[in-house]
Amino acid sequence: MAAGHQPSPASAEPAALEPWLQPLQQALGLEAARGFANLKGRQSCFSAFLAQQLQQGPQGLPAAELGRVLALREGFLRYDELSLARRQSLVRQCRERLHALRQAHRPVLAVAPPRLRLVPASKGGVVRNFNADTPLAEIPGVGPKTASRLAQLGLLLARDLLHYYPRDYLDYANLVRIAGLEPGRTATIVATVRRSHAFASPRNPNLSILELQLVDCTGRIRVSRFFAGQRFSSPGWLKTQQRQYPPGATVAVSGLVKETAYGPAFQDPLIEVLESAQAPVRSGAIGRMLPVYGLTEGLGADRLRQLVEVVLPLLRDWPDPLPESIRRSQGLMGRADALTQIHAPANQEQLQASRRRLVFDEFLLLQLSLAQRRHQLRQRQALPLLLLPGGEGLVERFLAILPFALTQAQERVLAEIRADLARPQPMARLVQGDVGSGKTVVALASLLCAIEAGCQGALMAPTEVLAEQHYRKLGEWLPQLHVSSALLTGSTPAPRRRALLQDLANGQLQLLVGTHALLEDPVQFDRLGLVVVDEQHRFGVRQRNRLLAKGLQPHLLTMTATPIPRTLALSVHGDLDVSQIDGLPPGRQPIRTVLLKGSQRQRAYGLIREQVALGQRAYVVLPLVEESEKLDLRSAVEVYHQLKEEVFAELRVGLLHGRLNSADKQAAIAAFAAGDTQVLVSTTVVEVGVDVPQASVMLIDHAERFGLAQLHQLRGRVGRGAAASHCLLINDSSNVLARQRLELLVRSSDGFEIAEMDLRLRGPGQVLGTRQSGLPDLALASLTDDGEVLERARAVAQEITQADPSLEAHPGLAQALAEQRRRQMDQAARLN
Repeated sequence: MAAGHQPSPASAEPAALEPWLQPLQQALGLEAARGFANLKGRQSCFSAFLAQQLQQGPQGLPAAELGRVLALREGFLRYDELSLARRQSLVRQCRERLHALRQAHRPVLAVAPPRLRLVPASKGGVVRNFNADTPLAEIPGVGPKTASRLAQLGLLLARDLLHYYPRDYLDYANLVRIAGLEPGRTATIVATVRRSHAFASPRNPNLSILELQLVDCTGRIRVSRFFAGQRFSSPGWLKTQQRQYPPGATVAVSGLVKETAYGPAFQDPLIEVLESAQAPVRSGAIGRMLPVYGLTEGLGADRLRQLVEVVLPLLRDWPDPLPESIRRSQGLMGRADALTQIHAPANQEQLQASRRRLVFDEFLLLQLSLAQRRHQLRQRQALPLLLLPGGEGLVERFLAILPFALTQAQERVLAEIRADLARPQPMARLVQGDVGSGKTVVALASLLCAIEAGCQGALMAPTEVLAEQHYRKLGEWLPQLHVSSALLTGSTPAPRRRALLQDLANGQLQLLVGTHALLEDPVQFDRLGLVVVDEQHRFGVRQRNRLLAKGLQPHLLTMTATPIPRTLALSVHGDLDVSQIDGLPPGRQPIRTVLLKGSQRQRAYGLIREQVALGQRAYVVLPLVEESEKLDLRSAVEVYHQLKEEVFAELRVGLLHGRLNSADKQAAIAAFAAGDTQVLVSTTVVEVGVDVPQASVMLIDHAERFGLAQLHQLRGRVGRGAAASHCLLINDSSNVLARQRLELLVRSSDGFEIAEMDLRLRGPGQVLGTRQSGLPDLALASLTDDGEVLERARAVAQEITQADPSLEAHPGLAQALAEQRRRQMDQAARLN
């Protein structure tokens, strides 16, 4: 601090601060505008004036605050000696520090936000020439080019445009005073023009700038608009711009607020001069919530908004499919109002209310569809699979030869299944169980119930590896029970296939295990009683139904080791009863999960050597089979050669991936299971079904490339024996979110917690793994955020279906459901 200046510890009064700051900022602004030439005034030059003024800072400022500004005084004393760049830097620093000082001591005034009257949004004229099913190309103002661009977005009819919801909004309805502007938010201010200046940029002759100094009762702001092009640089055009914003005029300004060195400023602002302070704003954007739509090349945001505005009047004639009693009980607005407000919301409250109504509709139609499917299934007749009372049945004999007793959870689920099988309606049940919970044993016991009742069983798996794993597992038990079984996959030789199909058709073959090959038309059963679908989320609804069509009306049991969050289960499997095997068999060891960096691979390899020396085995899993030019990732083939030839030259290393033929896959798994190979390098082929109790290490390279639920599945391949097991996640990404995601896996072994987080992070399509998984096509609704609305819609759907299963008393809902199914069929036809 300069000598002779002794500020008191009390805070400076704003009244004393402003007269000191204002001339300083004016001088600095003028110097910057004139090219940092050390302007000469009447009494002194710029640098001498600055050095003198800084020395005379007001009394009462904290020493630290004033010291930051006074530290620059030395630079102004040597201003003539500085280069242009150093002068620019010094002036900029001084302006920033003075601005910070002003902000720190600005009085906080309780000032109400400005008021702004809006001209009501256009409701459009009377719709004479078109209706909801009019092709967009025939709507006035839509030419062939625009129609083809809309078609690229899947918009063909007028109704499509009404259901093309905004993906976001620019909230220009956020009215604030100048002092209340927050960087990063959109806002609207109403202020008075103090000065306006339009000029050509001194640095770029093709750029013109309109600069307005605006004030309100809380502060001032500089608003700039830029015009690129030579036609904007003529003196006449610039004068016209300046005259549009005379000093004293009231203007409304909307835009995104950004932080600058001199305080908040608007980026690309929208500006309208108001006829008076009380006059309404006529702009269709200023002061409103502006919808933001997904666009395509050649179709601008304003053009799409205009087209939506043209078709909005159609909503006047649309009936509401939801009865008024339901709307009242659920507190929902009318559908026409909801569609209007989603495209042109008056405020945030109206937007939320409209979204809630449309989300409710989406979930209600989904739940009605599932409830109807469930009702139709229960109307059908199935063969009750009754077992003779007492005696040693197949199931009892099977349980007796197992080397372990069933857990309480397994017994409970098996009892639920046996009760379902005994009914004359077809069972439709989903069994969820975390990895290693013992679903296969429950599934086989259920199939034996069907076989004991004189029927055939089918066990369907999504991959050949898993189908063959199941078949081998069953081969340990079925011969002892004198039950005939066979395996049918795409790799089954033709002679074997013919013999197998013949045995199946005449009833000699009691249990068929297979992949999607079971869906093929030549596969005919004599008396199919029960179908078990494993890893159910990998099969679509149509695939399940094709298999069901092969029997009289077989019972259906589906299983998944991928825990499904409740909202997803209700949306995809709402037509199924759900059982959960929520306990692990005794003796299972907890798996220790560790997160490592790419540089710590040697530590992971050291652990593998230790475990192999103890007689254990290890998996090394990678996301790619072979190297990719697009992705900088280690591949399975590359790592296999590296481990075999360099890292584990003394160990036996195997390779398994999806491009191997079936025989080679089985040979690789069999060699690993027998201990002929000690380290198995693999892709996610091992994710489900590969069961080697001696494997105690799972090393997953590039773990950030996998979903959480998938990593949890891979981790479940170890920990199946008595030895302590390890899961090592190698994260090559520097992404903070990727690390946080993987840390959840280190902390938790709860499959449901992991699945909930996976759903939130990656979305339902990624969690289920495929689009044909029966996932509903939701335009607005979110399975992560709208769980409460889903539960309400499900309760309403159940009430409606119980009282009116065919929806005869709800014609609006019946029509909406029929339209939705037609749209889905059209989409499916277009995809195929």
